[in-house]
Amino acid sequence: MEELLDYDKDLFLYLNSLGSEQWDILWLTITNKWMSIPIYILLLVLLFKKFGWKPTLLTLVLVAAMITCTDQLANLFKHGFERARPCQAHALGDYARVIAVRCGRFGFFSAHSASSMALALFIGFLLKSRYKFILHFMLFWALLVGYSRIYVGVHYPLDVLVGFSIGGLIGFGFYKLHVFLHKTYIK
Repeated sequence: MEELLDYDKDLFLYLNSLGSEQWDILWLTITNKWMSIPIYILLLVLLFKKFGWKPTLLTLVLVAAMITCTDQLANLFKHGFERARPCQAHALGDYARVIAVRCGRFGFFSAHSASSMALALFIGFLLKSRYKFILHFMLFWALLVGYSRIYVGVHYPLDVLVGFSIGGLIGFGFYKLHVFLHKTYIK
């Protein structure tokens, strides 16, 4: 296990060191959850165009539950494992580029990565029959959010990968729940 964590630190330092000051503002913008609001509004419009009011309201309720699920599970893991974030790891010292505005204590696993992947799969699967490349777009967006967490210095790659995995499972599960509820109660 220690060897895996050492490899994770080395990979973090490599990926994190790829950054430069000229790109910092872009990655700080991508990692800021409030900057995704235009994407959320666009997705809401696309959902409404495909489903109408009732199913869109169902979708919003499920999205709220899904994001709550990913966030609370991430908090449970963070306080259960208590793995210090790279921005808190004094051993990394001058080697890491930490440009994040905030840095919490624990980082395993990344809630940003989990939530973005859950939303990507959930919305991507819901809309892919109508919008051919929406799933690809959503997955690309989730990958950008995940990498941004490494770039700004608040998560190790393993934090992000586990977040993607857990978020993907949760997103797919909520998609299946949506399909069931839509068939059973909406149509």
